[in-house]
Amino acid sequence: MLKLYHCADARSFRPLWTLEEIGLSYELVVMPFPPRMSVPEFLDVNPLGTVPALIDGETRMTESAAMCEYLAVRYGHGELAVDPADPAYGAFLNALHFGEATLTFPQTLVLRYGRFEPEARRQPQVVADYSQWFLSRLRGVEAIVADAPFICAGRFTVADISIGYAIMLAEIIGLGDALPPATHAYWKRISARPGFARAKAAQAGEAAIPQPQD
Repeated sequence: MLKLYHCADARSFRPLWTLEEIGLSYELVVMPFPPRMSVPEFLDVNPLGTVPALIDGETRMTESAAMCEYLAVRYGHGELAVDPADPAYGAFLNALHFGEATLTFPQTLVLRYGRFEPEARRQPQVVADYSQWFLSRLRGVEAIVADAPFICAGRFTVADISIGYAIMLAEIIGLGDALPPATHAYWKRISARPGFARAKAAQAGEAAIPQPQD
């Protein structure tokens, strides 16, 4: 059986959402965030101590966007992926990786220097700069979803899950009100999917992202 190591609302939400969209059976191991601090035995699974970690027989994976593609191609009967022969294949791959490499990266700095670091090491200017960086990179998403219901191929794919997670994270860290209008509508559309609701229910009761301290 597939086994996913997960922290609620962390990057591991991408493969969790994918698993629920496909309807696969899986074992979910939900850990406190960050697991390397509270679940030392997890280092035997992933020496980096980061989530996600996906086990499928002899296959071991630690990259969330790669997991989405793996699950969609291997188990999703093509419904959440785009075939290499399809003209939209390049746009699919680009969006799949854009969600992590371009959109999620600046948010990790916002999280680190706005919430994770001790008060004395927090950097408000870094938070402000990289919040703006993230929002500026959303122009690419806004240009697409202003005229299309999904990010590529005219249908929902794991590229939408990759992009969608980055938007979800933006809402968690307080950037939701700054989302451009078409992106906001796009997020409302894809987050209304039953697969998203099932993924949220699967992780229920676990706190992932540290909240601001009074």
